[in-house]
Amino acid sequence: MKESILDVLLYLFEHYFTDEADLLRDRDSLQTGLLQAGFSPAEISKAFDWLDALAEQRPGPATPRPHGPVRMFAGPELDKLDQECRGFLLFLEQHGVLDAHQRELVIDRAMALDQDDLDLDDLKWVVLMVLFNQPGSEAAYAWMETQIFADEPEPVH
Repeated sequence: MKESILDVLLYLFEHYFTDEADLLRDRDSLQTGLLQAGFSPAEISKAFDWLDALAEQRPGPATPRPHGPVRMFAGPELDKLDQECRGFLLFLEQHGVLDAHQRELVIDRAMALDQDDLDLDDLKWVVLMVLFNQPGSEAAYAWMETQIFADEPEPVH
């Protein structure tokens, strides 16, 4: 099975990370569960490293900047994030779902995935995982969750 870090992260997110879950689970039991699910030890290790890097980047209180500068993408970011993905990030920021720091964290975590390019669905999962890890982002997380699971996504108000 050819899996990626994102496959492992999605499996973890769907099977272990819920509102009621203890996020400080024993890594050994998580790793055992992932091995039993068929993931390779190398990909499991990379996924844990990805999650550790996400946890290390938790921001302090955000200062909203509704008319801040526009984010310019360059080099590898343009290669990995297509126009649809970049437009979606801009949309999320303009509508207050992500602040500038969270946007940068999403870009950082997207770039850390072992994929040459991401499609919009993959990026939505990265956004969801970042928001899940951000204190005070419960409303944004709930909205983003509807974007992934709903048949027809709801508009931002």
